Amino acid sequence: MSAAPERAEDEAMAATTSLAVGPLAFVADACGALVDADERVLLVADLHLEKGSAYAARGMLLPPYDSRATLALLAQAVRRWQPRLVVALGDTLHDRGAAARIAQDDLATLAGLQAGRDWIWLTGNHDPDPVPALGGTVAAELALGGVMLRHEPRPGETGPEIAGHLHPAGKVRLRGRAVRRRCFVSDGRRCVMPAFGTYAGGLNVLDGAFSPLFAGRRFTAHMLGAGRVYAVAGHQLSPD
Repeated sequence: MSAAPERAEDEAMAATTSLAVGPLAFVADACGALVDADERVLLVADLHLEKGSAYAARGMLLPPYDSRATLALLAQAVRRWQPRLVVALGDTLHDRGAAARIAQDDLATLAGLQAGRDWIWLTGNHDPDPVPALGGTVAAELALGGVMLRHEPRPGETGPEIAGHLHPAGKVRLRGRAVRRRCFVSDGRRCVMPAFGTYAGGLNVLDGAFSPLFAGRRFTAHMLGAGRVYAVAGHQLSPD
């Protein structure tokens, strides 16, 4: 999505920066973070640091700068919002060996970001064990103002929750042109956050993996643009 979207895109997508989950109101940042500006809490999900080096070990060579790029984006969000608390919703590291591969410069960047604020790492399926080198504290899940924060969304959950894990992406077709972007997907009670990691990718929100979480298409995909977030109703989305 360009910084100056075509008129057709503006008509189909209403620009938004607000996203409510249960009793809480957040700002949906175009970088892929959720921010409770009143409480100064910043949420990110699925950084997947060192995915590039994991692929390289299997012979799939990618530019080895994904961790640096992801942390640079995170640093921009921290500078912009000055949170007192940062919570990462799991899969911060791409695999259990990532802590041994991450560069010391990247660890120093993380330490600098954590200075003067609380930092909580929620465990994910890729990183189920605490990694002391990352600093901060580790938890399985966390309650924030009546909203549960966790890595994997729970289909049977009856209370409001914010999760990651599924790497949602939305796709729309406009005048023969397809636009596909990472997105927050939410129905007001549950929000699944986009993957924050440079190499993390995205799964179309119309995929069956989302069906147990959102009945029908009664949700909104808050698609990430260049400096803006665009709200697209579920019925306007297209499959891959």
